[in-house]
Amino acid sequence: MRWLAKIVIVLLSCCSGMSLELVSRIAFGSCANQSAPQPIWDAIIGFDPQVFIWMGDNIYGDIRRPFKLFGKERTIGPWKNVPRFYPSSEHEMKSRYQKAKTIPGYSTLTRRTKVIGTWDDHDYGLNDAGKEFKSKITNQRLLLDFLDEPLESTRRKQAGVYASYIFGPVGKHVKVILLDTRYYRDPLSSDGSILGDAQWTWLERELKGPPTAITIIVSSIQVISNHSATTGPLFYTESWGRFPREKSRLFKLISDSKREGVFFISGDVHFGEIAKYNCAASYPLYDITSSGLTQAVEKAVSPPLHFIVRFLAWLTPAIMRVKDKNCKYRSCTYGQPNFGTIEINWDSDPVVLTFDIRDEKGLPVIALKLPLSELQGQKVDSQMTVGLGKFQMYCSLEVDLPWFVRYRLAIFFFSALAGRSRLVKGIGATCEALVNIDIPFHVEFPCSDCGGSNFSSVGSCNHRTPLCGQVMLQEMPLQIQA
Repeated sequence: MRWLAKIVIVLLSCCSGMSLELVSRIAFGSCANQSAPQPIWDAIIGFDPQVFIWMGDNIYGDIRRPFKLFGKERTIGPWKNVPRFYPSSEHEMKSRYQKAKTIPGYSTLTRRTKVIGTWDDHDYGLNDAGKEFKSKITNQRLLLDFLDEPLESTRRKQAGVYASYIFGPVGKHVKVILLDTRYYRDPLSSDGSILGDAQWTWLERELKGPPTAITIIVSSIQVISNHSATTGPLFYTESWGRFPREKSRLFKLISDSKREGVFFISGDVHFGEIAKYNCAASYPLYDITSSGLTQAVEKAVSPPLHFIVRFLAWLTPAIMRVKDKNCKYRSCTYGQPNFGTIEINWDSDPVVLTFDIRDEKGLPVIALKLPLSELQGQKVDSQMTVGLGKFQMYCSLEVDLPWFVRYRLAIFFFSALAGRSRLVKGIGATCEALVNIDIPFHVEFPCSDCGGSNFSSVGSCNHRTPLCGQVMLQEMPLQIQA
């Protein structure tokens, strides 16, 4: 009878997208502009993943107007009055997918690695679009063609590109759940639905189904971090935090399912980070964000100004972000092109997971190693959270932060616009209000390496900063460049 059981398992694997090969190396990425150089594929191939997961923005299919913060037609910022993006034709979308598919590095990866994926807004067809987008049926077909989805696949018959896969032998199953955060999504301002009724029913069935050692939930947008709460009204990012009821529903479903070994991977935001939330399930939930393969926030400015972007990243409150000595920068974000990796040491007791955000050369710039047992049912220790007065790191939400902490980036921005002289006069009081954060003007940054001691000073407000570069003495005017 044992031989019969083995035959049944093999037949099930053939019919359900299951692979019996033990999986211990997974790579993932997002935000790849088909017209930009993509040297990062060499590093991904060098990692030798058994599975590669697209998390969305696999191409940039929409058309972008110029970046304009000021003027008659403003395409970005709090005074935006003209849409910055508009959709392209089906022919153009198909052409862009073909261009992406034939990039030498990526085409090499597809010949040696299992590639799966979902979409985000730019490959869906329009920036920030949801269920109202008229070309979603056509573009679903184009995405599935790009992914070489079999013609008989249920993904070609259903509304939306959500799907699940199981890899590995019994006892060491890795389940990958691909969410579709576009096809059914209500308008951003509605606090409505992200997944829609049909996808919620499917997701509940997937999470409450047979257990697996590891379950990776792939969301094109961030699940745990809600950066819009701290970067607004200047900039807004899409995330589950923009839909509080949906986010609570997702966490409750994971908790009610009693499923162990669950974590998220996400993209979209053009930087990498690892976030953690301790107050949703019986164990911490992690969200490993890698973005993007070509698109990155530091590419928005010239190299001499990269330190400003890093300073702003450090200035922005992030109470969900995991900060560790293994980060390249003290903000524990990475704003250059990057990809993510997951390594599973099945031979270790307990099994160990290693999450890395890697640069274009394949070197880790953000890293986290944890035993799989941490993602199993337990009572969350109160010491796992860090106290911030009545607020708890990894538990309190960004929207509940005091206003002077939550909006300190906006305070910095508008103070800078108001004029340097007025800013300098008020800097002493401002830096105290911003919880030991100051804005450096005419400051000196002496450092020899990123692990060195870097200090800035304005008046009587002195503290360590995350800035690292050449020794310099310069003025820092606010500069924004597309």
